[in-house]
Amino acid sequence: MFLTKQHVVVARTLGVAIVALSLGACATYKEEFAGINSRLDQLDTKVQGAAQSAESANQSAQQANQRLDQMESRVQQLEAAPRRKPRG
Repeated sequence: MFLTKQHVVVARTLGVAIVALSLGACATYKEEFAGINSRLDQLDTKVQGAAQSAESANQSAQQANQRLDQMESRVQQLEAAPRRKPRG
């Protein structure tokens, strides 16, 4: 009977140790996940900023292209116009 009580005590001690280690590991993983999530949030913010900058650059490029198209049509009009005779 003494051996059985000893086995129960050892088993209980091992069980408590396993539970304690498991809880400690969970806390460590929670901290790691929190760190990873924080870095992902930072990257997401940077990506959103880059996307906004790209959209702004795209709009500026489209406006510049429109101005070039207007200038091109004016240049074509001037080139197609009859030549003036020089004065003098």
